[in-house]
Amino acid sequence: MNAPTLGLGLAGLGTVGSGVVLMLERNAELIADRTGGAVRLEVARVLVRDPSKPRAAAVDDAKVTTDWRQVVDDPAVHIVVELIGGTDTAFDIVAAALKAGKPVVTGNKALLAERGTELFALSREHGTPIHFEAAVAGGIPIIKTVQESFIGNRIHSMSGIINGTSNYILERMTTGGLEFAEALSEAQQLGYAEADPALDVNGWDAAHKAILLATLAYGFAIDPEKVHVAGIEQVRPIDIEFATRLGYVVKLLAVVREHPDGSVECRVQPSFIAKSHILASVNGVFNAVAVHGDSAGESLFYGRGAGQDPTASSVVADLVEAARSVEGEAGHRGFLPYRDDGKLLPVEETSTAYYVRFDVTDRPGVIAEVAKRLADAGIGISGTHSPVNPESPDADFVDMVFQLHSCRFGLLQDTLDQIEKLDCINSSPVVFRIEKL
Repeated sequence: MNAPTLGLGLAGLGTVGSGVVLMLERNAELIADRTGGAVRLEVARVLVRDPSKPRAAAVDDAKVTTDWRQVVDDPAVHIVVELIGGTDTAFDIVAAALKAGKPVVTGNKALLAERGTELFALSREHGTPIHFEAAVAGGIPIIKTVQESFIGNRIHSMSGIINGTSNYILERMTTGGLEFAEALSEAQQLGYAEADPALDVNGWDAAHKAILLATLAYGFAIDPEKVHVAGIEQVRPIDIEFATRLGYVVKLLAVVREHPDGSVECRVQPSFIAKSHILASVNGVFNAVAVHGDSAGESLFYGRGAGQDPTASSVVADLVEAARSVEGEAGHRGFLPYRDDGKLLPVEETSTAYYVRFDVTDRPGVIAEVAKRLADAGIGISGTHSPVNPESPDADFVDMVFQLHSCRFGLLQDTLDQIEKLDCINSSPVVFRIEKL
């Protein structure tokens, strides 16, 4: 006997919300067939800000509301899908649904990274599932993989390119020789970047995703304020050129890693990655996450990290899982904290090699002055470079680059603070990590 149809309360009918509606219409019978008729879904209620706005997916006007409470409270709604973004109203919707015993599906990484502790506590208290596959890496099933396929593994590390906008910009700067502003403008024209691209280019979109992955892998809540985040705004063609000469590419890299003492490293920053590493070949708006488990070894997950269809695909996968839990089948409640003693390793204690670019006044002795401060701090130098700008060969201000051996990031910061006070240094040094993955 076929299962009854379950009603969805859809909060948000933008790009992803419309994609979900269209996918359910297109593949309803396929989903039913693949679940033995156990899962049948239909949109029962839709929350929008402006009912008059044209949308890609058509929904019966009688189902549309501007009051989120009508979505959660409607008895015809069995599962709530939150796709409005933000951390205020979205929190109210998700919290109310969990309290009402209605499973939640969300793609809101900022909400979960910043207020997930409260929501996961509600999920536990009320025994209501919360699913969030779409919150990380679009159509790549990385959440379910970490939650389920790697459940028996101790995860040593996860490294990934998890923001497609930044990845596209860096690729165009590399292959097209574009300045950052030019590449960003091109990404906006193509629809790869929002009108306000701040969260993409400043690293925080990727950081929210990294926090979720770290939370899943290591079982304790991570304070976003303690996560080191740097974006790509300061990347210049000279950095791209220098990386290329040395056999690297520049990527906005998220790194999550467990150390022998049990502490967890979680950071996001532009990094040099060896061209020989598989992550170096991830281009355009694609995402990839490399996961290293103690039993499974190294695994790579690759695909489109954003866009209507890939993200809708992840939402619908979660909807099927949520529907099974409504019907009484075994289902998970997403991540639930299982540790309260986890420790986030301060970024000052993390170590890599580095590329550092200085804007200096061109005069004799500059390299020696900087090198002395580094040597006094015990930081080894593996190379220096001071390229001449062919457009201004006699310029008084030049870029000077140092390659540094591995050292603690805190030691490097303290040393650069001292170097910045030299009268030959004109601005704050720009730092890239040289990653050994």
